Amino acid sequence: MALAANLAAVQKRIETACARVGRDPASVTLLAASKSQPPETVRAAAELGVHLFGENKVQEAKAKVPLCAGALRWHMIGHLQTNKCREAVELFDMIQSVDSLRLAEELNQRAHQASKTVPVLLEVNVAGEASKFGYQPDKLLEELERINALKRIEVQGLMTIAPWTADPERVRPVFRQLRDLKRRCEQVLDAPLAHLSMGMSGDYEVAVEEGATIIRIGAALFGTRTRGRQTKEPEESA
Repeated sequence: MALAANLAAVQKRIETACARVGRDPASVTLLAASKSQPPETVRAAAELGVHLFGENKVQEAKAKVPLCAGALRWHMIGHLQTNKCREAVELFDMIQSVDSLRLAEELNQRAHQASKTVPVLLEVNVAGEASKFGYQPDKLLEELERINALKRIEVQGLMTIAPWTADPERVRPVFRQLRDLKRRCEQVLDAPLAHLSMGMSGDYEVAVEEGATIIRIGAALFGTRTRGRQTKEPEESA
C-alpha cells in the first residue's frame, strides 16, 4: 500500500511540475532506483506500472534481474568499472554512467563481441564535486566526437547527480548547466540528443522544470534506507 501511495504521489508531483512549465508529463520517464531493494519489491512496483529500473552495481543486478521477469528495462546508473563492462552489456538496456573515453571504448569492444549496440548517457560532474564521478564539461566536449565515432555506442544524452541540499532551488543552476551543455553537445554532433537524466527524490520537481526526461527515484518511491550515505556513489537513490 505504501508503494502504491508513494508512486501516485510522485506521479502527481511530476504532473504538477510539468504543468508549471507547459510540458507533457509523458515526456518524463520515471526510473525506479532499485539499489538494495529485493526482487519482490521490484515485482510489486512493476505490477503498479513501473517498467524502468536502475541499479548501481553489476553484481547486484546480476543476481536480481533474472528474478524479475516481465517486460522490464534496466539501466546502469552507478559507476561502472571497465572490468564489469562485459556483464553490463549483457544485463542493461542503457548505461547512464559513461564518464571516460576509456570506459566508452571498453563498452564498445564488449558490445561488438556481443553483436549489440549499447545506448549510453554521458555522466557529467557539473558541480565539480570531489566525491562524485563524471566528466568535467570541458573534457566531455573534448572527447565527445571520439566517443560518438565508436560504432557500437549510441550516445543518447547526458546524466548528472546534483549536490545534496535541503533546498532544491539551490541545485536549479546545476540542471540548467546540464541542459545548456546538452545543447552544446548537439551543436558539436550536429544531431539531437534525446535525454537529460537528472533529478532524484529530493530535487526531481526542479529537474523536471529544467527539462529532465529521466528522473531517478529511490527513497520517494521505496522509502528511505537506514544506512548512511557513501562517497563516490553516483546514485544515492535519493
